[in-house]
Amino acid sequence: MSSLGHRSFWLFNKLFMTPMFRLGFGPFIGNSVTGYIMVLKTVGRKTGKVRYAPVNYAIHKGNVYCMAGWGRLTDWYRNMTITREVEAILPSGPLFGAVEDVTDMEERRIVLRKILQNAGFAGFLEGFNPFKVTDDELLRKTAEMPLLRIRPVGIGNGASDPGGLSWVWTPISIILIILIVIAMTR
Repeated sequence: MSSLGHRSFWLFNKLFMTPMFRLGFGPFIGNSVTGYIMVLKTVGRKTGKVRYAPVNYAIHKGNVYCMAGWGRLTDWYRNMTITREVEAILPSGPLFGAVEDVTDMEERRIVLRKILQNAGFAGFLEGFNPFKVTDDELLRKTAEMPLLRIRPVGIGNGASDPGGLSWVWTPISIILIILIVIAMTR
C-alpha cells in the first residue's frame, strides 16, 4: 500500500476509530464489511505517554491476536516490544494482557487467516483474497508482518472507566433534553 494509503488509515484511525471506542461506540462499529476492530493502549517507548492504535483482531483459543500490517517499524508494535503488556479495548469490553510474538507456523497460518478475514475490505488490501489464498501464499505474503498473541491476565480500562470518554454523553443528553423542552414550551 502507498504511503498515502498508510497516512489515510492513520488519520482515519486517529480522528474516528480511537475516539469512537473511547466514547463507548466500539460494539456498533465492527462488522464483516468494515472489519472487526479493537483499540490497543500502548505506552510510548520514548514519551511514556499512552498511545491508541486501532487494529483488526481475531480471538483463538482464549487469546486475542493482532498483526502489525506495516511490519516491524509499526509504532504500536515497537512500543509493545518494550513493555510486553497492553490494554486492549475490544467491542465486548476491555482487557489487560501479556504480549507474545507468535513464531509457530501452524498457529500463524490459522490466526493470520482469521485476522485478515475479520478485517473486512482491509483484508483484501494485502493483494490477495484471505478466504481463498493458499496456506503457502498466505505465509509468504505475511512473512514480514509480526503476529502478536495477547494472553488475557486481567481487566483493562474501557470507555466507562477512568480515562474513558463515555461520560461525555450524560451532559450532552441533559443539554439536548433541556433544549427540546424549551423548544416545546415556546
